[in-house]
Amino acid sequence: MPVRYTITGTGAEAIATSVEEAISTGALAPGAELPPIRQLAADLGVNANTVAAAYRLLRHRGAVETAGRRGTRVRERPATTPRSLRGLAVPDGVRDLSTGNPDPALLPIAARRFSSRRAPLLYGEPAMSPELTEHTRATLTADGVPAEHLAATAGALDGIERVLVANLRPGDRVAVEDPGWANLLDLIAALGFLVEPVRVDDDGPVVADVARALRRGVSALVVTTRAQNPTGAAVSAERAEELRHLIRDEDLLLVEDDHCAGIAGVPLHTLAGSTPHWAFVRSASKAYGPDLRLAVLAGDRRTVERVHGRLRLGPGWVSYLLQDLAVNMWRDSAATRLVRKAEATYSRNRTLLQSALADRGVASHGRSGLNVWIPVPDETVVITRLLGAGWAAAPGSRFRVGKPPGIRLTISDLVAAEVDSLADAIAEAIQAVGRASV
Repeated sequence: MPVRYTITGTGAEAIATSVEEAISTGALAPGAELPPIRQLAADLGVNANTVAAAYRLLRHRGAVETAGRRGTRVRERPATTPRSLRGLAVPDGVRDLSTGNPDPALLPIAARRFSSRRAPLLYGEPAMSPELTEHTRATLTADGVPAEHLAATAGALDGIERVLVANLRPGDRVAVEDPGWANLLDLIAALGFLVEPVRVDDDGPVVADVARALRRGVSALVVTTRAQNPTGAAVSAERAEELRHLIRDEDLLLVEDDHCAGIAGVPLHTLAGSTPHWAFVRSASKAYGPDLRLAVLAGDRRTVERVHGRLRLGPGWVSYLLQDLAVNMWRDSAATRLVRKAEATYSRNRTLLQSALADRGVASHGRSGLNVWIPVPDETVVITRLLGAGWAAAPGSRFRVGKPPGIRLTISDLVAAEVDSLADAIAEAIQAVGRASV
C-alpha cells in the first residue's frame, strides 16, 4: 500500500471518514498517494464502486485530488487543514513577512470604543441596517458599481462562498487567478467545484486565458479587482474594457473581490454588471481590522435574493452591532485619515522594495495592496536561505495552480531601514540557485 496508514470502513462514508481522520492527525501527509480503487476494495472486502464513491466524497470535500497517472493524492493543502493554518515555522529572531496582514498600528478598529444608541434588534428586521444600506449604495455607485440590490456577509470569503453556492453545482468549473488567493482555492475544492486557472499579470487576468476558460465551459469567473493576493495586480482601465467586452452577455457568473478598498493604492476599474449574473464583494476587514467580519455585496437581483435566502436559513443576518461599527468608522474623520495613511505607507513600502530589487536585477510584481510577488527558480531553497538570513517569506506553492515558483512578501510594516538588507538577502538567495524567469 502506498501509504502506511491503514484505511478502514465498509461503506463510502466510513472509508472517507477514515481517510479524513488520517489527514487530520497527520498520518496521511499532504501529497500522500491513496491506494488504487481496486486494491483498496480488495483489502477492505468491499465493492470497487464503494471505494470510488468514498474517493468522490473526499474530492468534493477538498481533501484529495485526482492527479491522472499519479493517482489519487491528499491535496497539498486539504480543506480539512487550511493553508493559512499550515504556516511557515518562523524561528525566534526572524522578521516575519509571510503573513499577508495589515499593520496593526494602522487599523482604525484598534482604537475604537463602541457603543450603540440603537434599541435592541429583534427577529424579523431587514438584514441590512438603513445606515449601512445608504452608505454602501452611495459609495459603490460612486465607484461605478450598480448598487440597487445589496447584502451584508461575514467577510469577503463568506460572501464569495454564498454567491458561488447560490448559483453553481458541484462539478462546475470556476475560473480563478493563478497565482491566486489560497483560501479561495481551498474553498472551491471544498465546495466540489473544479478550478480552471487563469494567468494574471500586473494589469489583471490575462484576456487570452479568460477566453480559453470560456471555451472550456466555465460557469464562473472570480476576479480580484485590485490588491490581488499574492501578486499585487490591479485591473487597469484598458484591461477592464477588454474583459467587459469579452464576457458581456456570456452565461457566466462574475464575482469581483475588492478586499483592499481604501488601502489598495490604485483606483477601481470594475467589471460589475457586465454579465447577467454577477456579484461585487467589498470587505471592511483589511483596511479597518480583520476582526471586523463584515463585507458588503452588490449583485443582480436574483443572486442577491438567493444570498439573502441562504442567510435566513443560517445566521440570519450580520449583527447590526458590526454594521453600526463599520458605518461609524467609515464616517469618522480620524479613521479616514488613518486609512489614508495606511494606503500611503503600503504604497511607499512596495515602491521602496521593488526599486531596491530592480537595482539588484531581481524581477518583482506589486502594483497595489500589501504584498510583493517575486518569481524564483526554487521556492524551497530561497525560503530556506531567507530564513537563515533572518527573513520569513510565504512560499508561492500556497497560491499557485500551474504558475512557476515564486515567493510572497508582505510589506505592510516594513521600514525603510530594512529594505536594502532584505533586497540583498533576496538577491543572494536567488543567485544561489540561478536566475528566475519573469
